[in-house]
Amino acid sequence: MANQPTEQQPQQIQVNTADELSRGRFSNNILIARNQEEFILDWMLNSPNGMHLVSRLVVTPGHMKRIVAALEDNLRRYEQTFGQIMTPEVGDQKFH
Repeated sequence: MANQPTEQQPQQIQVNTADELSRGRFSNNILIARNQEEFILDWMLNSPNGMHLVSRLVVTPGHMKRIVAALEDNLRRYEQTFGQIMTPEVGDQKFH
């Protein structure tokens, strides 16, 4: 009997975390630094009190490439479902 292709089921992963972390963090800005070995992503909150570091991720260049591909795929799927995302023109990002 020949092998028949089967539809791959999504893999379920159990993630354990503290309650505070599982609520997530809001970020409205990102600073990205890089060198030959790593990318550093500083997720920031730009608020009336100034810029605050929300979270920092340090990843390898290979992992960064996979992250970007996953983000592009998810944006494409989002827009297929909910319509095109409109982005405002980049202007003064400061609070007034």
